[in-house]
Amino acid sequence: MFVSPAFAQAAGQTGGIAGGIEAFLPLILIFVVFYFLMIRPQQKRMKQHKEMLGQLRRGDRVVTSGGILGTVNKVVDDKEVVVEIAEGVRVRVLRATIQDIVSKTEPVAAEADKVEGK
Repeated sequence: MFVSPAFAQAAGQTGGIAGGIEAFLPLILIFVVFYFLMIRPQQKRMKQHKEMLGQLRRGDRVVTSGGILGTVNKVVDDKEVVVEIAEGVRVRVLRATIQDIVSKTEPVAAEADKVEGK
């Protein structure tokens, strides 16, 4: 009179491996969207910031991550620079804390060429 449990359970199953891929398809789609909207733009921004810090030189006006404006007085090494924030007030800061270059100076070689050309 009643349907046996074995037949009732077997009717609800779908194709083995294809069913597993279909279950992960929404997760894969979410990861792809997340990559193009969040991860990729952040990597691009980090690359541009690293290039900007690599081109940092003496005389550039910069803004630190703390919001302090100053002029690069000396490039100490790959990690530190000396920034003059007021007349006679120099502070050593990490390159990574420099957020933006407000104004760039011309390279020293270009200035020497201008003087010789006069």
